[in-house]
Amino acid sequence: MSQKVAFVGVGRMGANMARHLQLDCGHDVTAVYDINKEAAGELAEELGAANCDKLGDVTAAADVIITVVTNDDAMRAIFFGEGDNLLQGAGGKTFINCATLSPGAHREAYEAGKAAGADVLEGAMASSISHAREGNLYLMIGGEEGVFEKNKVLLDDLSLNLRLCGKAGQAAKVKALVNMVMNINTAGLAEGLGLATAMGLDLKLICEVFSQTGANSRVLETDAEDMMDRDHECWFSSEHAAKDSGIAQALAEEAGLKLPVNDATKAQYDRLTDEGLGDLDKSGIAELTFPGRHANPA
Repeated sequence: MSQKVAFVGVGRMGANMARHLQLDCGHDVTAVYDINKEAAGELAEELGAANCDKLGDVTAAADVIITVVTNDDAMRAIFFGEGDNLLQGAGGKTFINCATLSPGAHREAYEAGKAAGADVLEGAMASSISHAREGNLYLMIGGEEGVFEKNKVLLDDLSLNLRLCGKAGQAAKVKALVNMVMNINTAGLAEGLGLATAMGLDLKLICEVFSQTGANSRVLETDAEDMMDRDHECWFSSEHAAKDSGIAQALAEEAGLKLPVNDATKAQYDRLTDEGLGDLDKSGIAELTFPGRHANPA
């Protein structure tokens, strides 16, 4: 049976997921909602969907509601806001929550959804904007296996790879680890290339050597050229990197562990954000490490 799909949060990722589902896969995207009314209106017009002013109207307009919001506070607002929230009339609906949030926030949404008679999955994404548009996301799913199987066709249309990680909150833990290590690798690459620049070395040579040695990493492929060219067009913002490293930091504190490398990485991304550069791509951390740049003028 065809399902009607709605999106709450239509920034770079959510909007391109919606476009892919409707324009490429033939799903019926019936409604969108975002606090950025202009962005939501433009996408609604493009897809022929309703641009809802109320969250309750989003739930009423769809069978499956996919949420892609910015942080825990935004997640709690859409599910628990007084007077208007997604849980109004939610019986029989399915929520797929794709934002990078704390495991606790995902569990709260899961428990509230179940109490309202809805199914809830978390769909943590480890991919970029182009993957969202092309349906090539890597999705880590948390929730009940039966609900996962029931929604597998839709999830397959969004993703290149799916991984069921366990009960609610587990996928968020895995995603926190992914982004923690990614951010650490990005910060390490920025320091290595910054030091190489200060020593007068050929950065293209250095990248070639890195690629053939233990210094290799995925971010060498995705971020090195941008760091050298100072091209920090945003695919994954430095502000979000700070937030996600903070999620890992909180999980480490809960576990009684000290993670000094993650702490240092978070401090770097916090500094970048505090200096008004949080909207740069995560590669923008190079602005703190290359000599002669914004925050490292030596």
